[in-house]
Amino acid sequence: MTVRVPAMRDVARLAGVSHQTVSRVLNGHPHVREQTRVRVQAAIAELHYRPNRAARALVTGRSQVMGVVAQNTTLYGPASLLSAFELVAAEAGFAVSVGSVRNLDRTSIAEVVERHLAHRVAGIVVIAPVESAGEALEVLPTGIPLVTVDGDPRRPVPLVTVDQVEGARLATQHLLDAGHQTVWHVSGPADWFDSAGRIAGWRQALRAAGAEVPPLIQADWSAESGYRCGQLLARMPAVTAIFTANDHLALGVLRALHEHGRRVPDDVSVVGFDDVPEAAYFIPPLTTVRPDFDAVAAASLDLLMEQIESGSNRALRHTIAPTLITRDSVAAPPS
Repeated sequence: MTVRVPAMRDVARLAGVSHQTVSRVLNGHPHVREQTRVRVQAAIAELHYRPNRAARALVTGRSQVMGVVAQNTTLYGPASLLSAFELVAAEAGFAVSVGSVRNLDRTSIAEVVERHLAHRVAGIVVIAPVESAGEALEVLPTGIPLVTVDGDPRRPVPLVTVDQVEGARLATQHLLDAGHQTVWHVSGPADWFDSAGRIAGWRQALRAAGAEVPPLIQADWSAESGYRCGQLLARMPAVTAIFTANDHLALGVLRALHEHGRRVPDDVSVVGFDDVPEAAYFIPPLTTVRPDFDAVAAASLDLLMEQIESGSNRALRHTIAPTLITRDSVAAPPS
């Protein structure tokens, strides 16, 4: 005797909901009441139901795979975003296919998107933190579920991003509240939207406080670049507070200050951005701004699911607030 495998309609009947509601719960749709979600999940567990993804793909014309376009980089922010999205997608029953590119330019992004579409992915996420990626989005096919992460806020595409301006404002204000007259900024690369947002937040906080805005110290994202900038800042006795655009820059600055006999935080206070896992073990432990990558990933999946179910890709936006993590690298300026 053949035992029939439970189907989605069986889950719906046991839970007392519609077929569509079961589908929403399986796909992690946000617009389901918690009581309903619990009832459906209980029915799934009782019946030992497993989604038939192959059948779903035949019906919808799409696979249970989300495509991602990302730069081939070990930088903490983009790598953390990718990892977080893979986890949240798996929890919703989706596999993730990652198309890595050396450069986020128009040709490279278009080629990866075409490969994803050929495999009939359910939706596409483009981690697009640089200006060249923003330009590439203008020539992509229309009508596909697509979300950009940390992309250009000026472009009319669905976007999820960390509030870079607010994060930089929090960092700068924390240094001003400690008593520093002004704050110097070691920025990231000029073509990154993250860098531009952090510069804007730094300047915003200083101007709101009526503080002098020092010249910008331009860098890349590396500790080596932070070290070179720190060599310059360490020779300037008037510098008592530094906000760096990421924690690796802060690490290089800390090394340079140490070599010049400038103690942190006794002589100079330093704040970073990203809260890399090592930040708590710097000497001294680094005060920094923590982006919520998990929340960015979840919001990205929510936007994709909304587009898949509605058939619309309106230019919706989600901005995720970061958190200031205070440690031992900030103190009042020397008297």
